Amino acid sequence: MPVVAILGPRQSGKTTLAKNVFAEYLYLSLENPDVHARAQADPKRFLTLPSGVPGIIIDEVQRIPALLSYIQGIVDEKQRAGQYILTGSQNFLLSQAISQTLAGRIAIHTLLPLSIAELQEAHQLPTSETVTVFNGFYPRIYDQQLSPTSNTPCAFFVS
Repeated sequence: MPVVAILGPRQSGKTTLAKNVFAEYLYLSLENPDVHARAQADPKRFLTLPSGVPGIIIDEVQRIPALLSYIQGIVDEKQRAGQYILTGSQNFLLSQAISQTLAGRIAIHTLLPLSIAELQEAHQLPTSETVTVFNGFYPRIYDQQLSPTSNTPCAFFVS
């Protein structure tokens, strides 16, 4: 598919996944005010692939849904797989806009927070169900061993 979307809740690891799998792609975050302004001011230029770059990751695409129509026109013209990798917080309006505008041109993947099986496999599952529920399942908490209520290391992670 010319477009791949990675959708899911905030902080589920969408950006990390996209940047690691597509490391050679240009990364543009629409949360950055300067990038956002460039995208709104000249969408066609914003979506133009620089020479030698295989594709573009557009992070937080839900911030400018109008980009989807421009992407549709570009991918119809170029007919090349993997031109654009889109990430965004999954919400009904974004999912609906993507499926309508990019139907037949996009592979949609949903990335959820970690599962109990994933935490077990990584030897990160707390031994107490109470601690597991308290910690939650977001990757950053386990990756950096953070307390879910602050940005400080969590004593619950010590085995």
